[in-house]
Amino acid sequence: MFRITTHDRPESLTIQLEGKLVGPWVHEAEVCWQRTLADRRKSILRFDLSGVTMIDAAGKALLTAAHAQGVEFIACGCLMRAIVAELTKNQNSGSECRKTAGENDS
Repeated sequence: MFRITTHDRPESLTIQLEGKLVGPWVHEAEVCWQRTLADRRKSILRFDLSGVTMIDAAGKALLTAAHAQGVEFIACGCLMRAIVAELTKNQNSGSECRKTAGENDS
């Protein structure tokens, strides 16, 4: 199972990914990201990976491409932060796990 939720805030747009970023779900995440790029009005675009439980090679390639286009990441837990660090080669790529009031609102 995989879920994509967007959180449109005045200062940023966050694409929240939950579940396994593998197989056909990678394509769905990419379609959502590309649609967002086409209609980009925010200066900050983030992928919230705090609910991602698994990433395959295609998922990592998508995240690497997104990071190259300026996407920031929100990652929780040692494993996800390690994956983000690997994909971004330890650059300052976003933020650690954090939740703000109303973040679960769409």
